[in-house]
Amino acid sequence: MNSSRPSAASAVNQMLPRLAAALHEVPVIGSVVGTPRVRDFAESPAHVCILASVAVGRLGGVLAALRGAGKTVFVNVDSCPGLAQDRGALEFLRDSGAQGAVSTRLSLVEKGHSLDLLTMMKVFVTDRSNLRRSLDAVSRGRPDLVEVMPAPIAARLDPEAKRLLSPYVAAGFVETERDAAAALALGASAVATSDPRLWRLRREQLVGSPGAAGAAGTAPTEKGNA
Repeated sequence: MNSSRPSAASAVNQMLPRLAAALHEVPVIGSVVGTPRVRDFAESPAHVCILASVAVGRLGGVLAALRGAGKTVFVNVDSCPGLAQDRGALEFLRDSGAQGAVSTRLSLVEKGHSLDLLTMMKVFVTDRSNLRRSLDAVSRGRPDLVEVMPAPIAARLDPEAKRLLSPYVAAGFVETERDAAAALALGASAVATSDPRLWRLRREQLVGSPGAAGAAGTAPTEKGNA
């Protein structure tokens, strides 16, 4: 994707190669909902998580713990109680140690660009008209990653839609190793799941699984070079 950034040396363009390397090794993003699974994720092989449903008063401590464990953290801005959905909220997350933000809102994705945050746009594909709207929003927002829900819809997307959504993360109904392998085979850069058992899966395990031959998702790239 060809998102514009303030400069080639921006903090985001420095983070993108590390993000790509992390997802190449473990193409599973932990969906960490609330605080009960924070320690499980911190101790898992997965490098990247989406943190959701954590009250604003606890975000600082959770982010510090995950950063201390060497994790890359995207915060779901739409789901955290007490967190406003504006530029100030994104500045708070950045200053608290989050590297990225997730939202369904185009305005937040666009604001994240200027704050040196990695951005992930969440889209729900329920029918073809919704897909067209999602493709338009992604084209305008130019996020670093797109979270496509539900994951099984990837099997119904045509090559052009996948190209426009890439690099994408398949999420929702990723419940087994086979689900994860199938999503990668269909072109996902990674999958997202709340199941801690899947946070240990490395790419070589998944591309070698039945139905996963040829799995090679598009990695996040430095903007302007995609």
